Amino acid sequence: MSVKRSDSRRSFKSDLEKVDKHRIGREEYRELPELTDNMLDRAVVKKAGRPRATDPRVQVTIRLPSSVLARWKASGPGWQTRMAEQLENRAPEPE
Repeated sequence: MSVKRSDSRRSFKSDLEKVDKHRIGREEYRELPELTDNMLDRAVVKKAGRPRATDPRVQVTIRLPSSVLARWKASGPGWQTRMAEQLENRAPEPE
């Protein structure tokens, strides 16, 4: 006798199809607590994502000899960051 297994190894132990079909009715809204000013005062809004860079990158177009680009790419992952560091170190001082 073989045991039927689900296609997914994980199980939510919930009938997701039933959950998807459910529509919230008026009577269910009555069960929700009323939102008070005190609740709103305690609320904390968090922004998702990365923090803003202090020195953000700007996309530019630059023409380089293919041999120079090939050498940088051959140096492995992170070559663009290393190139930017080299350019920053050799940049002329503003007058």
